[in-house]
Amino acid sequence: MSNAPTIEKIQDAAKRIEGHAVRTPLINYPLPDSPEGARLFIKPETLQRTGSFKFRGAYTKISRLSPDERAGGVVAFSSGNHAQGVAAAAGLHGIKSTIVMPKDAPAIKIANTRALGAEVVLYDRYSEDREAIGQKISDDTGAILVRPFDDPDIISGQATAALEIVQDIQAMGLGLDIMIVPCGGGGLLAGTALAVSNLSPKTEIWGVEPEGFDDTLQYFKTGERVGNDPAARTICDALSSPLPGELTFSINKDLVAGFASVTDDEAGMAMREAFTKLKLVVEPGGAVALAAVLAGKIDTAGKTVAVICSGGNVDPDLYAGIITGGSSD
Repeated sequence: MSNAPTIEKIQDAAKRIEGHAVRTPLINYPLPDSPEGARLFIKPETLQRTGSFKFRGAYTKISRLSPDERAGGVVAFSSGNHAQGVAAAAGLHGIKSTIVMPKDAPAIKIANTRALGAEVVLYDRYSEDREAIGQKISDDTGAILVRPFDDPDIISGQATAALEIVQDIQAMGLGLDIMIVPCGGGGLLAGTALAVSNLSPKTEIWGVEPEGFDDTLQYFKTGERVGNDPAARTICDALSSPLPGELTFSINKDLVAGFASVTDDEAGMAMREAFTKLKLVVEPGGAVALAAVLAGKIDTAGKTVAVICSGGNVDPDLYAGIITGGSSD
């Protein structure tokens, strides 16, 4: 954890994004059938600039680049949420961005990334290496590579969401028992773990992954960094990273209490619940932490629990099918 950002770096990130990122609210989620004393709060990063928490890290990273580093622009690889965060942050700093995106990324994410001014380079996620493509663009153009999660500046930016949760919970005069976070490459989870362990050390931190893409859980169990089965598929595209990050895992293995995984159907159920109960549009990957609570994957009985709904960038047709009770295949 030698490269892990300090709490001071996280607090600096909070100052950097102030006035640029949205301080999203903490919403009380109604749990009529919950055991007495249980309370659930939702942090809707669906309402964040570009529709996900990713803007926090991207803005922090780019704001810390020197003028010489910014001159060559930035390049990133992403299925969509990091793409939009980087494109928006680059635009706010007046620099060029190039984003490497899978051809099968949700069309809305590709369109939004282009609309934010980025040049989009498409690739086949099942036969091509996005990191190699991004690195070649960086080598050829001098653009700074902005990684989606395995970067201390990105992690410190993502940590600001958890920082706000702890501040809001404490302002209510409550203690926070459990924080539950979606996990792909592990950047949001690592940032959460660092912020919470410093500011609310009695709080348990849990990560949630899609079933079949639980590479961080497997790494946690075995100590081996093994990728997901290339044949695996999930509607949770935002969490389909090929491998957990080395830096993120070095943080998470020491600070995270445990992991859970949820099925696509469970993620879809959580999306319907968020729409029905809170009128929030949540994408499949953004809904997995809520899904873990609603499906009973984590024991929250009698606890005060905070869940991050990490993004809301979902194709309209897929969303409509899920919300109306159709298949999430």
